[in-house]
Amino acid sequence: MPVLAPSLLQESVQSVLGLRLTKAQLEAFEWYADALLAWNEKVNLTAITAPGEIEVKHFVDSLTCLLAMDLSKGDRLIDVGTGAGFPGLPLKIMRPQLQVVLVEATDKKVQFCRHVVAGLKLDGIEVVHARAEDLGNDPAHRQAYDWVVARAVASLPVLAEYLLPLAKIGGVIIAQKGETGPAELHAAEAAIGHLGGHVRQLRPIELPTVAESRYLVLIDKIAATPEGYPRRPGIPAKRPLSSS
Repeated sequence: MPVLAPSLLQESVQSVLGLRLTKAQLEAFEWYADALLAWNEKVNLTAITAPGEIEVKHFVDSLTCLLAMDLSKGDRLIDVGTGAGFPGLPLKIMRPQLQVVLVEATDKKVQFCRHVVAGLKLDGIEVVHARAEDLGNDPAHRQAYDWVVARAVASLPVLAEYLLPLAKIGGVIIAQKGETGPAELHAAEAAIGHLGGHVRQLRPIELPTVAESRYLVLIDKIAATPEGYPRRPGIPAKRPLSSS
């Protein structure tokens, strides 16, 4: 029995994004929700288990990135610290033309994401078991992406060091933040500039039935990230650039 009400998901996407889901997309989100709840009984993937909350706080929230995305054919997106696939998997379901890499350091979450990719038969998507600090220094990934996204991974002064090395010059960072977004951005501005970024916008987001503030922090990659960043694993979190 599907856990989501297709009409409610459709209405939420329509009201927030002005978009309509196809029948295939609705079925994909239903399958994803079923899998998330089934796996969550064995491994801790999410504290959000009510169908309506999965719909809004996971799926629709992830898709709000599209409000800031002007996509071209062949665009590459990397989702850092994807967890159970958010926001990368919903974005791939909604925009199949995106070439997507999901990055996660926790093995059980990597296995879940691979299960969803296989179950939904998604092409043009890879799940990588790695830390962001290592990937940012890997020539295959460094400064290679048009879009670099993250949701609920770290405070923005730390997150900037994870994300900016992965964006190509001309690429865009989208950091999904809650009510602390404005304060985090203020604390991170010096680090963002040092790492080759320029703050474009702090965009407020409203979700149905959610009272808490949401923001998209949009950062343009305008210059190459200096060599030596990101620093080795664990150091960005211990010594954020803005306070070092």
